[in-house]
Amino acid sequence: MRRRATAARRAATRLGLALGVAALLAAANTDPPDKSCLACHDAANLQSLKKNGKRAPEIIPEDPRERAAFAALMAETAPARRRELAEAFLKNYPASWMLEPTYEVASKASIALGDFPAAIEYGTRSLRLLPENPFLLLALADARIKQSQWAEATRNAQDALWYLSRFDRASSIDPGDWPPLEARLQAQAYFVIGRAAASEGMAAAGAAHVQRLAAAETALREALRLDPTAAGTPFLLGMVKLNQGRMTDGAAFLALAGRPDSSIRAQALDRLHAVYGDGAIAGGRSFDDWVASMKPSLPQPPAGLQAAHQPPQYAGSAACRECHQAQHSSWQATGMGRMFRPYRPQDVIGDFSSGQAVMDDAGKPVARAVVRDGRHYMEIRDGEGWKSYPVDYLIGSKWQQGYATKLPGGEIQVFPLQYNVAHRSWVNYWEIKDPAKSDRTDITRFHEVVPGATYQLECAVCHTSQQRFAGAVMEARYSSFREGGINCEMCHGPSAAHVAAMRAGRPYTKDPAEPPVDFHRISASEYVAICAQCHMQTGLRDPEASGALNYSEAGPRFYRQLLSRPYVDFPRRGFYKDGRFRETVFIVESFLRSACFRQGGAQCGSCHNPHPADAASNPKSLKFGADSDRMCVDCHTQYRDRPEAHTHHPAASEASRCVACHMPRIMNGLMFEARYHQIDDIPDAQATARFGAADSPNACLLCHKDRDVSWLEGAMAAWKKPGDRQ
Repeated sequence: MRRRATAARRAATRLGLALGVAALLAAANTDPPDKSCLACHDAANLQSLKKNGKRAPEIIPEDPRERAAFAALMAETAPARRRELAEAFLKNYPASWMLEPTYEVASKASIALGDFPAAIEYGTRSLRLLPENPFLLLALADARIKQSQWAEATRNAQDALWYLSRFDRASSIDPGDWPPLEARLQAQAYFVIGRAAASEGMAAAGAAHVQRLAAAETALREALRLDPTAAGTPFLLGMVKLNQGRMTDGAAFLALAGRPDSSIRAQALDRLHAVYGDGAIAGGRSFDDWVASMKPSLPQPPAGLQAAHQPPQYAGSAACRECHQAQHSSWQATGMGRMFRPYRPQDVIGDFSSGQAVMDDAGKPVARAVVRDGRHYMEIRDGEGWKSYPVDYLIGSKWQQGYATKLPGGEIQVFPLQYNVAHRSWVNYWEIKDPAKSDRTDITRFHEVVPGATYQLECAVCHTSQQRFAGAVMEARYSSFREGGINCEMCHGPSAAHVAAMRAGRPYTKDPAEPPVDFHRISASEYVAICAQCHMQTGLRDPEASGALNYSEAGPRFYRQLLSRPYVDFPRRGFYKDGRFRETVFIVESFLRSACFRQGGAQCGSCHNPHPADAASNPKSLKFGADSDRMCVDCHTQYRDRPEAHTHHPAASEASRCVACHMPRIMNGLMFEARYHQIDDIPDAQATARFGAADSPNACLLCHKDRDVSWLEGAMAAWKKPGDRQ
């Protein structure tokens, strides 16, 4: 036995020395990403253009020459010609909406040509415009592996996994095709992580060698679980185990990689012959018998769904007031607490008495707000007369207030007419929100119960608490909710058991994420996920089987962790050409891009207090009020004492406030400009020069309105220090 073990260790040593990092990677996987999932992605984009599907109408260029050039690029399949066309497009149309997919095509064509530095450069440029692209991230991860950029490859693969966990399929991918495609993409990401860790482990010694090989094994086992058909995964897993000195286990995975239908059967059998050696490890069996006897310990599929559980019970906001009077009182004064309320005259903020009316395109009045006998009404022109509807509900209380009436069929119908506080005027809200000439922008059609204007189907998911649909049927008559507005338990979770325990004087210990949630002690991801229930525009909201829509009765958590609709499926008018979000509804999406969240652990509560003591005078619920710099310098302490050294402006000036440069007012709100929420956004003179200030607004030019882009480029170049991020 001792002689056999010694021989095994010698074989492992020989394999480790002979194999080396380069050979390990060369033999590990012979299927480059662009010939599997990524090629499918490109084909889907092209097919989307051909079918004039959801993505195509919004991103097809208006210039027919540009459109023809892009179509020719997408139709080309030969890598060299494809890159040539991409480079020509980039040169001829440097400010195109199509730069992101064009850079992606150039990157993948470069991979196919073996030009990995160019692939990385083009891919990085594409990801600056659309970071949430797991297909491209995995292609880049593979290219970085070829360049021995282990840390960067791992980071790309980890990003791809994160985005795959956040986003649903794009509309260009058929629903039935997505689950197996998603699993292959995830397997590919774990394989890259395993390859990088194995390479680092092979080059390391001592504890680092052991730790990196263990990390490689973990990642590769997950890759094999997700895609058992990939030959490269068991091969590399076998090599990792051999280099850990686990000869039998390693040989078993090599045998799996060397199955008759394997694309790397020859390499696997070659390594198995090296392990077999003189046959001592096989106990005298022939090579073929020994290989046939190998039974690798395969990763098991995840456990089945949890058994059905009794949904937790809700107590209602009034119960929270018994112990948390201050928080309850301040919450009632916030926008969340007053998001949707039954009509009371004293809560109306719109001007119903001045006779203001909304006109049609011909200048004829079509809607007006009136008060009769102390009751508020909306009147809509019906032919030559007027039809009157009582205001039964109020929506909003800060920037703009909407109004709704209950129709005989049970629908709570939202009037198109809303009152904007800042402009002190009535506006057609649907006209602001929708593309031109949508059905609900036509005020005269209000009485038809136009789809999209019904509160229960359009607004309630974010304006009321614990909404559900009986039988999971998405019709207004089947809708119900516990409370109007955003109540305590939408954020803190169902707390009836907690209330009962406190009333009985039975304090208990609980996990911070267990209702009622302790927001001071949960992770940034958990915190943001709770806020994202309403503040994430891209969230896909469908009822559970029980009918629960904006809360969960079946999941492990009380809140829904929503998948997002991919950004390529949204109209381009929601974005700037430089890739930033244009609309304020993308608050969470922009925040999730920030290093403050992803690396620093920042969350919504870092800057906001959902129930501030000064709610009436603090409509944004800011945590630090006027001293906005505290949101940043409490972490970035190096800028606290001498901000002017960083901002190049007097310390007391508005231009020295952190938010002035890093959260510029470039997001369209309700007829006002809101601050961009990526937070670590840095003014980019090059992007503004390329796309223009309208399509790439720059914080500097928002203040220096008398200056131009040439001045901006010179000023920022003068500030730039070696190593600064542009």
